[in-house]
Amino acid sequence: MGGRSGRAATAAALLALGLGLPLGGCASTIADMPMVGMPAGAPARPAEVGTYLPVHDLPTTREGTAMAPADQAKMQAELTAARDRQAVVLPAKPAAK
Repeated sequence: MGGRSGRAATAAALLALGLGLPLGGCASTIADMPMVGMPAGAPARPAEVGTYLPVHDLPTTREGTAMAPADQAKMQAELTAARDRQAVVLPAKPAAK
């Protein structure tokens, strides 16, 4: 009885291979077909494949100077005042139990 199951397994493998090769050839044409359920206004696929981002490139040097200490203190005071105004508007949170 071992010969029958071996032949069945071989036949199943050949059938899978016989169906897989032609279907694999259709993959490139299927990839260009419109997808089911895509909205009408969806953008088309790009013609060229995008390149990888240059993650190892160093950023360019800044031309401007850093913020002056007086401007930094003024900005910090404005932000602190805005935070304090918002704290007055919001109700106090109940204490956690």
